[in-house]
Amino acid sequence: MDKDNYCVIMAGGVGSRFWPMSRAKRPKQFLDILGTGHTLLEITFDRLRKIVPTENILIVTNRDYGTLVSEQLPDLPQENILLEPSRRNTAPCIAYASFKIKERNPEARMIVAPSDHLILKEDKFLKVVQDGLKFVTDEKALLTIGIPPSRPETGYGYIQANGPSKSPRTRANLRKVKTFTEKPDLKLAKIFYESGEFFWNSGIFIWSVSTILDSFNRHQPEIHSVFTEGEGKYNTGEEESFIDYAYAECKNISIDYGIMEKAENVFVITSDFGWSDLGTWGSLHDHLKKDRKKNVVVGKDILTYDVQGCLVNVPEDKLVVLQGLENLIIVETNDVLLVCRMEDEQKIRNIVNDVRIQQGDKYI
Repeated sequence: MDKDNYCVIMAGGVGSRFWPMSRAKRPKQFLDILGTGHTLLEITFDRLRKIVPTENILIVTNRDYGTLVSEQLPDLPQENILLEPSRRNTAPCIAYASFKIKERNPEARMIVAPSDHLILKEDKFLKVVQDGLKFVTDEKALLTIGIPPSRPETGYGYIQANGPSKSPRTRANLRKVKTFTEKPDLKLAKIFYESGEFFWNSGIFIWSVSTILDSFNRHQPEIHSVFTEGEGKYNTGEEESFIDYAYAECKNISIDYGIMEKAENVFVITSDFGWSDLGTWGSLHDHLKKDRKKNVVVGKDILTYDVQGCLVNVPEDKLVVLQGLENLIIVETNDVLLVCRMEDEQKIRNIVNDVRIQQGDKYI
């Protein structure tokens, strides 16, 4: 494996739309959401270590989850677990990891990936990433991975790109980015889908460490300045106290808004490798194996009668009998039962807020 290839896995989210399974003390990236016997973080780590040396994989997570990362990834060096003292979105997270990697290897190339996405065609994904690493070796480019849309989707951000390059030096699936758009309404999503110019934004990035740090210096100089103060402290005993200071100084801003939407050297490499961000119970229902009535059932003793289009996830030590139900999300933990219409799944985040207001953090 190439010692200049590094990977940053972002694992600090709270996954509130997967409540009540995803909780503040153990969010969805630390859960076996897919029923495979492995957590989403473990699956992501194992996937990326096929092309990146284990010692070059860094996990960025909230300080509360450091022990969970250590338990689930025992092969990962402890110094590769970057603990954020507070949540400041993806730009400070990526800046922190980039400065730390730069001190280890100024020639490094970086893959940045979320910890909780679904990728069904792993070989195809790894081929795209390797093509991307080669591209950013030759070009001072910020590269993102775009997914050809299969439907008008309001739950994803979109990347608008130029037509395929006609240069013999450039792959047909690699294009210059024109615009980024946040999650659109259905009318706009249909326009995007029909135009052929737009791709789903996977939130997976590839670049050299020098290129991303140059971009921070140009487009987010305050963040760049703060983390520059830590040079000489990264990878030492002084790192933790410095990061406490740095995060207190950083604004809350995403890498898309802070860097990608402002930079001019942004490209997208496109591929359909069976991707989903697994953002909701509905997206999980879309991708898991269904019975003949289009139900997804996770649990041991579940009897269904005239039940169609439902997602059922319940503990294995309980008999559950369902009759006459359609298009429902039914999820039970040891202390919470959620029953919600599939079409209203986006409201789960609001439900969680209401539970917090009425019940405190007991069920959060």
